[in-house]
Amino acid sequence: MKIAVIGGTGLIGSQVVTDLNAAGHEAVPHSKSTGVDVISGQGLDEAVAGADVVVNLTNSPTFDEASPAFFQTSMDNLLAAANKGGVGHFVILSIVGADHVPELDYYKAKVLQEQILAAGPVPYSIVRATQFMEFMDAVMSWTADGDTVRLPATPIQPIAAKDVANAVAQVAAGAPLNSIHNIAGPEIFSLDELGRITLSHKGDNRTVVTDPTAGMFAAVKGDVLTDEHAHLAPTRYTDWLS
Repeated sequence: MKIAVIGGTGLIGSQVVTDLNAAGHEAVPHSKSTGVDVISGQGLDEAVAGADVVVNLTNSPTFDEASPAFFQTSMDNLLAAANKGGVGHFVILSIVGADHVPELDYYKAKVLQEQILAAGPVPYSIVRATQFMEFMDAVMSWTADGDTVRLPATPIQPIAAKDVANAVAQVAAGAPLNSIHNIAGPEIFSLDELGRITLSHKGDNRTVVTDPTAGMFAAVKGDVLTDEHAHLAPTRYTDWLS
């Protein structure tokens, strides 16, 4: 199949392209660097022309109240182009538990993206993943202060980006689900515990202080960002660190 991967040069997108091509498909990466702009619409018709599948892995440049407008505009433009081009399957990547954290603007924006896709004219699949292992350094940087890192005890189930990419590629190569496919890492940690494991492995002597008010994940109540019944990826966190 010919598969247009929008956002195909990023962390997940570049690996999705590699996985699909290795499986014998023709996956073509598209991004601003290749002349495709999902907000202005520039290059979209050409990018999806002749494609059997569109995988949209573009992301809002911010996590704040501006993010819903990004997903509204980008999805409207992409769905119009996909429908015009006769695309038979449209895939997006979302977040496990996004609909349970309305306090976070970005999570609300991802739910909006899902709703736009589900209501659109093209058969679809939504892959929801838990938090990427690759984002742990950024999460700690948000609340780092001198010799301490403050983190809440929010339960999370980290997944390696390569496992996310593999799952997205498999879904893209299959028939449209017209529903949600959840994927997660094989282990559940509290975020503060994960911080301690990460710092210890790196030989970083900073101390993790458990603070229920610290950072973006402080808004998350309960274990809604985990899913023990999801398709579990193989990579364990300590193996990924190594």
